[in-house]
Amino acid sequence: MSRGFKIVAEGDYALFTRPEMKLERVSYDVPPPGALEGMLKSVYWKPAIKYVIDRIIVFHPIEFVNIRRNEVKEKVSYQAVKSQMNHKGGDPSIITSEDRTQRAAMLLRNVKYGIEFHFELTGIRSEKDDENEKKHYNIIKRRLEKGQYFRTPCFGCAEFPVRRLTLVEDFDLSEIDDAILAMGDCDLGFMSYRMAFEDNGQPINGDWEHPEFSDRATTEYYRPHMIGGVIDVAKYREGLKC
Repeated sequence: MSRGFKIVAEGDYALFTRPEMKLERVSYDVPPPGALEGMLKSVYWKPAIKYVIDRIIVFHPIEFVNIRRNEVKEKVSYQAVKSQMNHKGGDPSIITSEDRTQRAAMLLRNVKYGIEFHFELTGIRSEKDDENEKKHYNIIKRRLEKGQYFRTPCFGCAEFPVRRLTLVEDFDLSEIDDAILAMGDCDLGFMSYRMAFEDNGQPINGDWEHPEFSDRATTEYYRPHMIGGVIDVAKYREGLKC
């Protein structure tokens, strides 16, 4: 059994990075399901559930803008952080003035999406109360209605937050822009669906008290069509490829 919701998400900018672009960030024309799953996890998440995107509605025209921004070239060392936390020395800091680089990015601007989704139980680290679908449904519904989240939802990157997230009974398809409707049946090509982690969300050492997770993952791809502004993710999910 699964329970579903419909929401409308709006923002000034979005960046759904194409994985084939290594240095300069270039956004997909539309959001990949995995990015929207991450957005929903900012509202509510537990290991016992997973989100599944069923349909995406693109309301606004697909408009790109180019910017340049500063980034750091290195990541904070996990081992250095762990060593410092255990009082064994180590310096996890990054000197941004020495490690900064400027990169170009091609973003989407003025975005508005309808997102239809449901959640499913995973059985991962589930307590008895976690098997209660009604409990999760009510928590998600309440948090969406009140605009609550524990981490700011974003469109792909944290720099581009969701400006408005609204729970709706149904989508008003009359709000889809004429420029989107004029695209008709648009083949979006192969797109990232999501990252599939090898550990499947469970500690590789089998210890939830001191968990160790694997960061090894493969990208799953699918080839959706956008027809009249609507992407039937559930239909095209059947053709997932690694």
